[in-house]
Amino acid sequence: MRQVVLDTETTGLEAHLGHRLVEIGAVEMIGRRPTGRNFHTYLNPERKIDEEASKVTGIKDEDLVDQPLFRDKVDEFLEFIRGAELIIHNAAFDVGFIDAELKRLGPNYGSTTDYASVLDTLTMARTMYPGQRNSLDALCKRLGVDNSRRDVHGGLLDAQLLADVYVAMTSGQVVLDLAFDASADHGRTNVLGDIVITRRPVVRRATAEELELHTSRLDALDKAAGGQSVWRKLESETIH
Repeated sequence: MRQVVLDTETTGLEAHLGHRLVEIGAVEMIGRRPTGRNFHTYLNPERKIDEEASKVTGIKDEDLVDQPLFRDKVDEFLEFIRGAELIIHNAAFDVGFIDAELKRLGPNYGSTTDYASVLDTLTMARTMYPGQRNSLDALCKRLGVDNSRRDVHGGLLDAQLLADVYVAMTSGQVVLDLAFDASADHGRTNVLGDIVITRRPVVRRATAEELELHTSRLDALDKAAGGQSVWRKLESETIH
């Protein structure tokens, strides 16, 4: 499956009040692994950035004067996300801003879901960790993802971090069926958005190569956590 992890930065919080996109960052994954193919652009929003938004992103009005307009990048962007599953944290926010930009360009551009499906990791996190903080920073800390470079919010950096968070959140041995027929199998339960988790997952044994990659990944998480990561602890508890 081709997935695109996406994040945006904006001039403010309300698209319906005329706030605009100033940055789009997107990371392509195939088979749950980043391919190294990304989409990233800053945008001239044709308006001022709110002071609070500027503090959060570190982006100033003068930084965007010579950047392209959304209409200059829209075709490239839509081609990048076409046919993918978009993975977004608090998807309603980002999709709302993208759809507002598409609407400005006329009805021929449609909306985001005309080009890609959407999976909201905030909804997933609230289901997995009820009653806990589920911001991107909180999830990075909980799952052992190194976010030390995140001094300010940035579209591409946040998309890269979210890709790691998503993989960590979905690393359990469950079968995900995104196109199941409810009439074909009455044993499926626990619907999470468009994801359906089976009651009796099929266990697929890892190959030697996959085990080696798994060990390398855990070593990296241990290093980022400055000790034993949560995944290493879970693995130790399972073994012992």
